[in-house]
Amino acid sequence: MSKNKETLEALSEEYRDTIPADLRQSKSFDWYLEQLYDEPRIARNAHQRVADMFDYYGTEYDEEAGVVEYELASHDPLNDGENTFYGRVVHEAIHEFVNKVKSGARGLGPQKRIKLLLGPVGSGKSDFDRQLRRYFENYTRRDDGRMYTFRWTNLCDVVDDQDPADDIVRSPMNQDPLVLLPQEQRDRVIEDINEELDAPYTIRNEQALDPASEFYMDELLAYYDDDLQQVLENHVEIIRFVADENRRRGIETFEPKDKKNQDETELTGDVNYSKIAIYGESDPRAFDYSGAFCNANRGIFSGEELLKLQREFLYDFLHASQEQTIKPKNNPRIDIDQVIVGRTNMPEYRDKKGDEKMEAFNDRTKRIDFPYVLQYEEESKIYRKMLRNADLPDIQVEPHTLEMAGLFGVLTRIEEPDTSSIDLVQKAKAYNGEIDEADDIDVKKLRDEAEKTADIGEGMDGVSPRFIGDEIAEAIMDSMHRDRQFLSPLTTFNHLEGNLENHGSIAEENFEEYYRYLELVREEYKERAIEDVRHALAYDMDEIQRQGEKYMDHVMAYIDDDTVEDELTGRQQEPDEQFLRSVEEKLNLPEDRKDDFRQEVSNWVSRRAREGDTFHPQDNDRLRRALERKLWEDKKHNINFSALVSSGEMDDDDRNQWIDALIEQGYSEEGAKEVLEFAGAEVAKSEMEE
Repeated sequence: MSKNKETLEALSEEYRDTIPADLRQSKSFDWYLEQLYDEPRIARNAHQRVADMFDYYGTEYDEEAGVVEYELASHDPLNDGENTFYGRVVHEAIHEFVNKVKSGARGLGPQKRIKLLLGPVGSGKSDFDRQLRRYFENYTRRDDGRMYTFRWTNLCDVVDDQDPADDIVRSPMNQDPLVLLPQEQRDRVIEDINEELDAPYTIRNEQALDPASEFYMDELLAYYDDDLQQVLENHVEIIRFVADENRRRGIETFEPKDKKNQDETELTGDVNYSKIAIYGESDPRAFDYSGAFCNANRGIFSGEELLKLQREFLYDFLHASQEQTIKPKNNPRIDIDQVIVGRTNMPEYRDKKGDEKMEAFNDRTKRIDFPYVLQYEEESKIYRKMLRNADLPDIQVEPHTLEMAGLFGVLTRIEEPDTSSIDLVQKAKAYNGEIDEADDIDVKKLRDEAEKTADIGEGMDGVSPRFIGDEIAEAIMDSMHRDRQFLSPLTTFNHLEGNLENHGSIAEENFEEYYRYLELVREEYKERAIEDVRHALAYDMDEIQRQGEKYMDHVMAYIDDDTVEDELTGRQQEPDEQFLRSVEEKLNLPEDRKDDFRQEVSNWVSRRAREGDTFHPQDNDRLRRALERKLWEDKKHNINFSALVSSGEMDDDDRNQWIDALIEQGYSEEGAKEVLEFAGAEVAKSEMEE
């Protein structure tokens, strides 16, 4: 039982703190006018407010990639990182989206375009769209994101046929109170506040009142002999406007329904039949402002699977985007202000892209590609997030499990390299940042070549993270049923292979190729498993330190064209080239690159010496790996690898010592036993082949 019990008082107080202090207050138009001069940003348009929202939650600049990472996506501060996004290509897509919104905020054109998120299933475009809406809701609750609208009051005092139920009418489109001012007077106010505005954009507002509000304004001005002050003081209240998707205010999600029965009124609104008997069919008060574009005004319109809509139905988006107006049936046009976001998958995009009759729609679209993640360690973080957010049983995920699953996903997504000097796995490693300084691999060139050969873009095809995540989940449940308290790469591989042909999103013509990729991943895992066992069986820190010091003594003598003291005789001798190469060859370092590597290590040691750091070879990743592998070569002939497969043939003390060493590397006890047997069998097999 929890020792800390929540109280209703504490819960109520916490809730109250999340509510804007002025949410339920009404203010005068004079008050709003003063607020404009104090803080002009409250009159921002939708693009300007969304642009500021991304910066509000924090940014980080990735100088190497030239990409701004927005913390609402990279850290998810509102949810303690629960909905973070991973992968360079994903953050590049988000960066591109925000740039288009910011360009629209400055009036450069994208404010009149649909932002179309294009990507394969499971690439994260829907998650990003959802994140965008959630954060916009939160932002409008904060002081920095506040916005206001208005409502008409005491209408029955002036308008003779006004329904008593409509004595108070909220602005149907939640328009900014600025629209209550005639354009000439409004422009003077806007000119004034722009002089006070500290922003990369200027405030603009040329919208007309919605038809119902225009009707009330005309009636009231006629009653007060065109005294605008009387109208605004006696019949207008300013209220806080907070975006709320559930209430369909400032945020609207639109999903295609029956393709044969699509009706434009879903977007633009329709007649309010309950009001026709009171006001008449042609009266603007009898219109129901419940269309998706109406609900999204001042905020975000989100269109799911947009290109599944009929061509004729998409024509409504032309005026909505380019002209920023909608034209309901038998009603005047209505100005709108919103960021229009659409999402679509690859088949629909390919279909519409080649349709000449879609030229006008395509011209009003800004495409943002949302490819799959192409860095397998970043991909593994997606699965780790999935497990972190789930009620994961008491089961340990063994080293390399999620990374190798991610590697398989990445191999299905990247283009085959257009060179014989690098294979597909090496390309995936290069994308993952695993490039030694001496490797002649140009990642930018690889990306550029892939963009030329890919159908639409690299990463826009392949296996979805959903498929891999589902198989990881199945592998976990399978392990539990077999009383295995650990998830290993081997179990995961079996599930991926066994269910590849049962997944509806994977085309039959890809099966053979994907099986080949799985074999490449198995081979990569074999090398890593052997490396881990090698570390456990042969690792000797003192010996590595001694060998490292010897290597550096001979390297420095080689570079300085000097001699080195022999360990046994004490005599001066030439640097031991055979010993140096025995270390360097463990990194597959060719003869013609040995000088570069020796100079690189020498510079590293000198730099550490200047900083007062003691030489430890394990601090240099490449040197450590080379020394560990050499130590392994020196010791492996004294190890019975066949015995590793069967615990009955191995000294228990030795075996336990090795298991403990693997546990220190992150393995569970049972997982350590499995990898010992697996790696032992593989090494024994290779020894026999040799």
